[in-house]
Amino acid sequence: MQDPQPIRWRDLDLDPIHWAREVLRVLGLALSRIWGRDVMLYVGGVSFFALLAVFPGLAILIGLYSLLLTSEQAAAQAENFADLMPSGARALFESELARLAHAPEQAVSAQSAVVLVIGAYAAHRGFKALLAGLSFIHDEEDQRGFVGFNLMALFVLIAAFALLFVMSGIFLTFRLLGSTLNLRPLEGVSWMQSEWTWASLGLVIGMTLIYRYAMSRVPVDWRASLAGGVAAALLCLFMSSASAFYVEKVAQLGATYGSISAVIIFLIWLSWSVNAIFLGGALATEVEIALDERPRALVEGPRGVPLKTPSTPES
Repeated sequence: MQDPQPIRWRDLDLDPIHWAREVLRVLGLALSRIWGRDVMLYVGGVSFFALLAVFPGLAILIGLYSLLLTSEQAAAQAENFADLMPSGARALFESELARLAHAPEQAVSAQSAVVLVIGAYAAHRGFKALLAGLSFIHDEEDQRGFVGFNLMALFVLIAAFALLFVMSGIFLTFRLLGSTLNLRPLEGVSWMQSEWTWASLGLVIGMTLIYRYAMSRVPVDWRASLAGGVAAALLCLFMSSASAFYVEKVAQLGATYGSISAVIIFLIWLSWSVNAIFLGGALATEVEIALDERPRALVEGPRGVPLKTPSTPES
């Protein structure tokens, strides 16, 4: 039997109701992929190591920024990204950034060198938990070996930190050009000056690459990876707003946890964001499955009956 003919545009079902049902079906499968599993164990591991690594990471970032700016300017620029988290948890970062801004430059550089080991260890373990959770969600059968898995986690860690530094550097450059040199339209374009824009773009790029190359040993389809990356970025930003509303309007955590309420709020925001990343991985997995099944459905029909029988040459 000859290979099936390539699928043409006119063969596609363009019924909007059909596509709405297909989207809802894929979303439902993605939710069921992470619902009722042991994903919460991976969420807890990623959240813990992220909390352990975030403050050393701040010191390293301020140390790098201080090579080009003063400590006060570097802390002020880094504080802009703290607006992405709930106000209750923002106090943790504001106090740490204020301390780093008023610390001597030599002390900041020395601290950056010391905390590099602690931060790298915690961040590496956090990315290992993240990749393990994504492989579990993806139902990866051909797992990487011990050395390969650790090297992949280390590579993702370095790439993520480089992407963070590049995106924050671009964000900082636009702000400096717009305010210092009074350049237009840079100064008047609000979305270009917004930390939400660059955080969203960085999340889309980073999560798309992770879903494609790190979630499975076999690269995931680009369309599925991009769909998961966009969904993860949107969900992370939504979780920031939702967690802020929850801790400020619904749950009065300050009366219960007292002085450590900021840490609890940060963990809530962090765990919700990690869940969003895992849901993006589940969506990328289901989209890839749907893309693999779509050509077979067009060729075989709903019950596996061929829609078109290839013609055979007469003998």
